[in-house]
Amino acid sequence: MRSNRWHITRDEGGLTLSRRLPAQFDVAAEAMLPAGDPMRLAHQIRQDMWRKLQGLRGFSPVVEVTAKGQGLRVRAGGQVMGRVPSNAAGLIADVLENPANRARWLRHAVRRRGATCLETGPNAKNAPEITAKIDMKDESVS
Repeated sequence: MRSNRWHITRDEGGLTLSRRLPAQFDVAAEAMLPAGDPMRLAHQIRQDMWRKLQGLRGFSPVVEVTAKGQGLRVRAGGQVMGRVPSNAAGLIADVLENPANRARWLRHAVRRRGATCLETGPNAKNAPEITAKIDMKDESVS
């Protein structure tokens, strides 16, 4: 039976998402990203990193997200049971720097302030006028 449990370690500056405790970086790469939901961002990065490195025997992903200025510093990598290939850090950096990945991560990690739609919510500039008219003449009560 597979375990889908991930350890989330929070501290003052951010969070670390890892499969094992303590989180360990045998291989890592870093990148800066605009602000967003760190938890959503960490999970998205972990998924893409795993897709790229799943052939690396004994690899256990770790993603660390910390606030830095107006953005987030991401350190992604993980623990490797065995020899770490020389190109592993480069593969992780490729995942972090891929423009399509970054755009998808940021769309997913947008901080949601409420359940209202940006186009039709109370602060929308183009909010539609909604009116209802009820004709009670033909209604009867039994």
